Amino acid sequence: MELLPRLDAAEVRRLDRAHVMHSWSAQDLIDPPGVVAARGSRFTDHTGREYLDFSSQLVNVNLGHQHPDLVVAITEAAGRMTKMAPSFAVETRSQAAAMIADRAPGDLDAVFFTNGGADANEHAIRMARLHTGRHKVLAAYRSYHGGTAGAMALTGEPRRWGSEPSLPGIVHHWGPYPYRSPFHSDSPEQECERALAHLREVIEVEGPQHVAAIVLETVVGTNGVLVPPDGYLAGVRTLCDEHGIVMIADEVMAGFGRVGEWFAVDRWGITPDLITFAKGVNSGYVPLGGVVVSAAIRETFGRRPYPGGLTYQGHPLACASAVASMRIFERDGVVEHARALGEDVIGPDLREIAQRHPSVGEVRGLGVMWAVELVRDRETREPLVPFNASGDAASPMSEVAAACKAAGLWPMIAGNRVHVVPPCTTTADEVREGLAILDEALAVADARTA
Repeated sequence: MELLPRLDAAEVRRLDRAHVMHSWSAQDLIDPPGVVAARGSRFTDHTGREYLDFSSQLVNVNLGHQHPDLVVAITEAAGRMTKMAPSFAVETRSQAAAMIADRAPGDLDAVFFTNGGADANEHAIRMARLHTGRHKVLAAYRSYHGGTAGAMALTGEPRRWGSEPSLPGIVHHWGPYPYRSPFHSDSPEQECERALAHLREVIEVEGPQHVAAIVLETVVGTNGVLVPPDGYLAGVRTLCDEHGIVMIADEVMAGFGRVGEWFAVDRWGITPDLITFAKGVNSGYVPLGGVVVSAAIRETFGRRPYPGGLTYQGHPLACASAVASMRIFERDGVVEHARALGEDVIGPDLREIAQRHPSVGEVRGLGVMWAVELVRDRETREPLVPFNASGDAASPMSEVAAACKAAGLWPMIAGNRVHVVPPCTTTADEVREGLAILDEALAVADARTA
């Protein structure tokens, strides 16, 4: 008996439509393409068409698809130990925790493993509340922190709406966004100053004695690749220190090479109290996430039990994939390569593309994490599609996506933006190939400009 039978593409799609429920989707209105193969920076669909993956799937295939060394490592780990409860000390879990702690800043020296990014954020806010004895948590609008109850409550964008009412004690505030400043700023410096003043006011009116934590994406991901102005993270750190608030950096997307650093906070020399991570640590090959914990918060649970756990916490196979991934990162200089791609290829090329297309309002990003913001009018900055657009209202962006796909590029579309987020291992030539396709596809957006 064949235990893992192979199915043809037609059968895969038939079974999918009959039995699989997909995330964030009206099930009867979707037709997911079948994928039959993937390697490096490319994958092949059920029709035989090959795509250059500029989405990294969910911005997590940092080492690319089917990295041969990582596949071998996972296979080898399966032969050693497939499962052991979290209450035991096991080789790969110990190794992964030590390696992650070694790369984290400051005294963040302990790791609480989870199954993914959402539950990492859940446990981070639980730790912060228990550590401080306070209940309120501040999170930004234009943010996404995961699909579980607490993480969804933290989320500051429309995906939260369908889950409300949700976890009590969450307070949202505006973070910096110089291109569309909620503070009517004229420069990144002014945006930083006003965003911090706003955050201080929110803390004051909510009562600092009630605020347990401030949660922020170090670099905002799905909601725009919003790179914080210099000084903003340091300012948040100062506010947290002033009021005894736990600073939580959500690095589920930005961590492990994505912005050209092990952790994005390193770019600004900031040490938060907790860092959440997930998919980038092992390119999502096996589900894994976690919280990197400071000495002070670790001490809170030195003689007091931490009230939380997971059956698959620090799963031996998942941790093995993280160990192997980090070793590959080091051996092949992946972090440095990602940084160079951003500085030498993606950034300069996108800025040139912007000059040729009236539909491009702004390009921004770091490493292999960039956004091209599309507008109807450069002067007014009117977005190419309205906020939270769907159906016909979103058609201009759908047309841009279709033009990319027709030419062999799989883009990531979010709102009025095309996100350029290929694997960290993508070559410079592959990046230029993809950007050339995007350059051509933007003619579709140009036709919609004023």
